[in-house]
Amino acid sequence: MSEERKVTQEGIDEYMEYLKEEEKAQNTLDKYNRDLKKLLEWLDGRPLTRVLATEWKKSLLQANYAASSVNSMLAAANGFFKFMGWCDLKIDNLKIQKKAFCDKKKLLEKDDYDKLVAAAKLLEKFRLLLLLETICGLGIRVSEVCYITIEAARCGRAEIKMKGKVRTVLIPAKLSKKLIRYAIEQKIESGEIFITKNGKRLSRSQIWREMKGLCEVAGVDPEKVFPHNLRHLFARTWYDAYRDISKLADILGHSSVETTRLYLISTGEEHARQMERLGLVS
Repeated sequence: MSEERKVTQEGIDEYMEYLKEEEKAQNTLDKYNRDLKKLLEWLDGRPLTRVLATEWKKSLLQANYAASSVNSMLAAANGFFKFMGWCDLKIDNLKIQKKAFCDKKKLLEKDDYDKLVAAAKLLEKFRLLLLLETICGLGIRVSEVCYITIEAARCGRAEIKMKGKVRTVLIPAKLSKKLIRYAIEQKIESGEIFITKNGKRLSRSQIWREMKGLCEVAGVDPEKVFPHNLRHLFARTWYDAYRDISKLADILGHSSVETTRLYLISTGEEHARQMERLGLVS
């Protein structure tokens, strides 16, 4: 009789330590930890079997999780199974048809961005203003803001080390000057530029809250306003200008062009206009 496969908190903790050694982002660690705890609670002490693994997938669907959320949870489980040597328990992902367009309500447009910048100026939130221009102007992740240092601004390039990879992000001269001037004003002589008054690193949640705080004055729907949407706006703007998806993938630090392609999905309205321009209906 084969050994029972038991999902335990100790096993999950060991997997989390492994992911840390693999330099996975903290958000990924938190997400996988939450998902695996859901599996642990659902099993309620039962040994894991192929049948139960499939039933867990069905239970997620019955709980009305979005298909993308289900696949995300399955990815967490499959990674854990592989770590434990239970490769035969791998659960197949749901097959999701790729969307040709996205919901306009969730898309941050250039006009929205300009309104946020104007609101930051009006409210004299100069750190936030520069932060918006840095994330959007460079197309970086909010977790990569810590690599924007006074040294990087002076040499015009930042070395970003994330997910076991190193990529160089070029900082345009205009932005470099702004960053250096701000650092001088704040008496920052070295290291990270975007820090609190106490010299601590700005957290993701703090950046998120400050951005949301501009929405009312800017007249922008808060649903559109979060740091990653600035990165998406950079990607769409860069692609519209240069039409080179491979180079854009390198700039964004994507391992796959398919990931980059998701950033470039147009709105339903734009997609409809494209269909109209085909001239195939009299």
